[in-house]
Amino acid sequence: MNFEHTQDRRMLADSLNRFLGEQYGSAARNRIAYGAQGRSPQLHAQLAELGAIGALFPEDAGGFGGSGFDISLVFECLGRGLVTEPLLGALLAGQALVRAGSAAQKDRYLAGIIDGSVLAAFAHDEPGSHYEAGNVKTGARRTGGGWVISGAKAVVSFGEEAHLLLVTARVSGQPPEREGIALFLVPGDAQGISRRGYPRFEGGRACELRFDDVEVGAQAMIGTPGDGADLLESICEYALLALSSEALGAMDVVKQGTLEYLQTRKQFGVPIGSFQALQHRMADVLLEVEQARSAVINAADAIDNAQGRTRALAMSAAKYSTGRIGTLVAEECIQLHGGIGMTWELPLAHYAKRLVMIDHQFGDEDHHLSRYIALS
Repeated sequence: MNFEHTQDRRMLADSLNRFLGEQYGSAARNRIAYGAQGRSPQLHAQLAELGAIGALFPEDAGGFGGSGFDISLVFECLGRGLVTEPLLGALLAGQALVRAGSAAQKDRYLAGIIDGSVLAAFAHDEPGSHYEAGNVKTGARRTGGGWVISGAKAVVSFGEEAHLLLVTARVSGQPPEREGIALFLVPGDAQGISRRGYPRFEGGRACELRFDDVEVGAQAMIGTPGDGADLLESICEYALLALSSEALGAMDVVKQGTLEYLQTRKQFGVPIGSFQALQHRMADVLLEVEQARSAVINAADAIDNAQGRTRALAMSAAKYSTGRIGTLVAEECIQLHGGIGMTWELPLAHYAKRLVMIDHQFGDEDHHLSRYIALS
């Protein structure tokens, strides 16, 4: 099987990497990521113009990609640049619309998501849910003209600014049952939504959301309650692929930076990379990164060409691999740099923080190892 990127994908990767290298250097990135907004509207618009969002969706949805390898390539580039822009929210809300949205829902939201004018956020995690998709306590009850949503969501990336919230809520049953979960499109400015925003440890922002009898129309539900759990599982699989690819991109930068440091930093008149003990440690890092790359490639292929249990196994394998290896790469490369590896001025420290935090999004390595064993 040929896993080489097509010419179009290579051109997109070159454009994104060049743009981020020129316009999003370490100083600019930190100023944006740790700033009051945690992102740059101008950068977001430029990424959309370059096609970074359009590549996440198929042509019949207004994009020009949409395959697993398209998504993986975009997020790998974002990982290399350590970009904090809310493209993950765009991917998840957009894929929900592509898979189960009505014609009216697609017409209303998809074009705006793709051109960057509509910021979308995925509001699913809840306090105490511990990564289990079925632990949805937020409820939605029918009214005469639609639905009323009540509950709380945690760690919603860029939920403060989002124009559109993709919200999971339970219309029947009890946690952790899969049955009875539904997904709703909720305007970010809907009455009854309260927010508590905060900066993320690795840059960007997130918030806690509370829904106090938020009223939405009947057309707000995507699909039906009967297929809500399956749609949620599909959306989460796209998140796993995107995050695993982002981690891979970040690992490549950290690996290359550490190699260059070992070749230039001298002790006793020779590069420290000539010391056998450090060579062995770096060789282990290189091998582990390639193992992670293989897992991501397998996941990108599986999300298009596999179904059910086989696809779920590939997604958990990729997330487990990049979680474990990402943490290993961050720790080893900081140690190989010595004390300078912990300084704010060195980009490596910020990559290390992001790698560690990726492991905790949509299930950490322990969660996905247990899930993989249960599915096997």
